[in-house]
Amino acid sequence: MTITYQWRGSFNNAALNALHAEGFGDPAAQTDWRTRLERHSLGWVCAWEEDSLIGFVNVVWDGGAHAFILDTVVAQHHRAQGVGAALVAAAAREARAAKCEWLHVDFEERLRPFYFGACGFKETAAGLIAL
Repeated sequence: MTITYQWRGSFNNAALNALHAEGFGDPAAQTDWRTRLERHSLGWVCAWEEDSLIGFVNVVWDGGAHAFILDTVVAQHHRAQGVGAALVAAAAREARAAKCEWLHVDFEERLRPFYFGACGFKETAAGLIAL
């Protein structure tokens, strides 16, 4: 099967909610992703296999030099096949095209090999306050 990647692609909220639930192990929510993304994001990348949404990453930004990726998720049966890395590469390409100078990510420790290895992020000092 061929996988296609679409910047700011159309999607069904139910499909994205289901993908998030599968990917993050939470119950399926009723999030209105379209409204949220249109309000806060530079863009997003959807990965499709035929008409099935199999991957997603959100690219938020500060309106200037900094973009941030959030919610990188790939359907279970497509993991470890390069889909996540391709999503992040497309996000980086589009952030660069929007004149962003930096692409940030934070992640759980278990994802270190993915972000530093497969995606090419470099380690940097950062801070976090749990709210």
